[in-house]
Amino acid sequence: MENLKKDGYLQELAKRGAKKNISQNFQFIGLEVATILRDLPHKSLYIKLAKDIGPDRILSLAKDVVDRRNIKNPAAYFMTLVKNIEK
Repeated sequence: MENLKKDGYLQELAKRGAKKNISQNFQFIGLEVATILRDLPHKSLYIKLAKDIGPDRILSLAKDVVDRRNIKNPAAYFMTLVKNIEK
């Protein structure tokens, strides 16, 4: 009986963890940038950049990077450009 309660609790936690809520515009833009650059493991970084630098600026920069055809690693090139923006 004790084990059953634990399993039910863990299943409930797994269900809650699967639901992701986006409440701010910069969160949505950060996820879009991560998707555009095909770098979803670092989505929290892009959300932070969207919040700090500005969602429109980050999104347009990501689209510009992806449009360039000769870049092998768009996420790394994007981060280089962001680093230059912050200076």
